[in-house]
Amino acid sequence: MRSLAWTPKLLRCVLRPTPVAYTVRTRTAGSSCGVASRTWRTPTGFDTGIQTYNSLSKQKEPLVLARDGVATWYSCGPTVYDHAHLGHACSYVRFDILQRILSRLFGITVIHAMVITDIDDKIIKRGWEENLPPAAIARTYEEEFKRDMLALKVIPPAVYLRVTENVPHIIAFIEGIIRNGHAYAAKDGDVYFDIQSIGGRYGKFTGAVEPQGEPGDSGKRDPRDFALWKKSKAGEPYWESPWGRGRPGWHIECSTVASAMFGSQLDVHSGGIDLAFPHHENEIAQSEAFHQCDQWANYFLHSGHLHLKGSAEKMSKSLKNYITIKDFLQSYSANDFRIFCLLSKYRSATDYSDRSMSEARSTSETLSTFIHSAQAYMKGQLVCAPVQESFLWERLAQTKTNVVKALADDFDTPKAVGTLMNLVYHSNCHLQPVTMSDGAVRSPAVFGAITAYIQDMLDVFGIRLLHSEEASVQSSSSNLQAIVEQMVDFRSEVRAFALARQDTPTAELFKKPGLYPERTPLLKACDALRDDLAPLGVLIKDRGVTSTWEIKQSRAVKTHHDDDKGQEPSSSHV
Repeated sequence: MRSLAWTPKLLRCVLRPTPVAYTVRTRTAGSSCGVASRTWRTPTGFDTGIQTYNSLSKQKEPLVLARDGVATWYSCGPTVYDHAHLGHACSYVRFDILQRILSRLFGITVIHAMVITDIDDKIIKRGWEENLPPAAIARTYEEEFKRDMLALKVIPPAVYLRVTENVPHIIAFIEGIIRNGHAYAAKDGDVYFDIQSIGGRYGKFTGAVEPQGEPGDSGKRDPRDFALWKKSKAGEPYWESPWGRGRPGWHIECSTVASAMFGSQLDVHSGGIDLAFPHHENEIAQSEAFHQCDQWANYFLHSGHLHLKGSAEKMSKSLKNYITIKDFLQSYSANDFRIFCLLSKYRSATDYSDRSMSEARSTSETLSTFIHSAQAYMKGQLVCAPVQESFLWERLAQTKTNVVKALADDFDTPKAVGTLMNLVYHSNCHLQPVTMSDGAVRSPAVFGAITAYIQDMLDVFGIRLLHSEEASVQSSSSNLQAIVEQMVDFRSEVRAFALARQDTPTAELFKKPGLYPERTPLLKACDALRDDLAPLGVLIKDRGVTSTWEIKQSRAVKTHHDDDKGQEPSSSHV
C-alpha cells in the first residue's frame, strides 16, 4: 500500500520498547496439566505492541506471539445444516477485520485454520426431514456458506478442514486422552472426558460458577463429563472405532483439527461469545489433557452477539429470528455491513436495525462524497478559497498516529473510524466551492495524500468504495459515460453563459453585478436537466461555475420493517 507501507517496521520501534524476545510475566507457577489452576500466564515470545482483551484472563493483555511476525489462529466454523445468517456474518466479518489489521497494518502473517462441522445431530435430522443423505445436506450448506463469506469479502482461511475427513485423527486423539488418564469408555460404547481428573483446572471461562453438564446416560461418572465419542443409533452415519461404531462428539473435532495444524501451542482462538462455554471450555480441557501442557491456546477472542433491534435474544437459527446473508445482500452491500461492524467494538453486543444500517450507509456515503470532491478539486473542477495546507498536513499526521494507537488498543475500530471521519470533516471544510476564482495558489497535493491514506485504511478494513464499482461500470457502459460527459460539458457551457454578470448602473449602485434577465430560462433549463437525470442514476453536482458528474447503479433497497427505498453507492464519476 502507498501510505501504509512504512508501518510494520516503524510500529516495531514505536509500540514495542525492544525488538527482542518478550520477557515472561508469570501469573502462576503452574507448569503442567496436573496443577489445579485456572489462571492465565503471559506466554514467552515476541511482543507485538498490541493489547487485546483475553477471555482467559478477563482483561486486556499484551499480544505475545510464539514466532516473530507470525500468528497461528484457529476459529470454529459453522455447523452446515441450514443457511448462514447475519449473526454468523457479524462474527466472521469482525474477525476478518481483526486479521486484516494484524496483517496489513502491523505486518503480522496470520495463519488461519477453520473446521467445518459436517456431521452432527442437526445435520442428520435435516437429512431425515428432506430424505437426503447427511453428506448431501452438509455439502450444500457448506458451499453456500463459502459463497456468502466471499460475498462479504471475508478472506478464506489458509485451510478449511471437515470433521468427516479427520475422523481417524479424532479417534487417535481420543485414545491419547484415555492413555493420559483423562477419559473413559462407558459400557454402551460412548467415551467421556473425565472432568474430575483435571481437578480445579476446569472452569476457565465460568470462574466460580458451577457449570452444568451435558445431558447424557447414566454411564457418566460425573454429570459434567462430556462426550468425546458417541455410539451411533440405528440409521445414523458411523465410523469404526476401538469402542464400536460411532461418531465424534462436538468438542473433540476442534481440538483435534487445531492440534493437527498447530501442534501443542496455539496463539489465538476465536469464536462467538456463546461458544465460550461449554464448547471452548471443553476444548481447553481435552487439548491440555492430550498435550500434557498447562496452556494450549494463549488468547481466546470472543465476539459479541448480534441482536435484532428490540430483542434481548441473539440472532439464531433455533429462535427463528434471523436474516440470511443472501437476503441481506439484496438490500445492502458488503461495504455497508463492514462499516456496520466497524462502528461497534468486536466483543460488544450490537443491535441490527434499519436505523443502524442507515448510519453505516451514511458513513459510507460521507466518505465516498469526500473522495469525489477531493478528486474534483485535484482535477481543477472544484474551485475553492485558499486552503490552510499546513493545518491539513498536521491533521493527517495526527490521524495516522491516533488510528494506529486505537487499533493497537484491543482493535478499537469505532475510535479509529471516528478519527478518520474527523479528518474528513476538517478536509471538507476546505472544499467549499466559490463562484469566482481569484487565481489563488491551489493545494492538490495535501488532498491527494489524505484521499490515498483514507482509501488505504478502508482497504485495511476490507472496504473499497470506488475501485470495484468503477471497474464494473467502465467495462459495461463506457459509451454511456462518453455520452454523459459530452452532455454535461454542453450543459456547463450553457450554464456558464447564463451565469455571466452584467455591468449596469443598478449593479454599480449595489456593488453587485446582476445576471442577464433574458438568460434566466437557460439556468432553469440546466437545473431541470440535472433534476430529471438524477432518478436515472446520472448525478450532476454544480460546484460554483463548474460541474462534476457521476453515474450510480440504481437498486431498490428493501428494509425489513418498512418499504423505504435507497440506492447503491456510485460506480463511476468525473
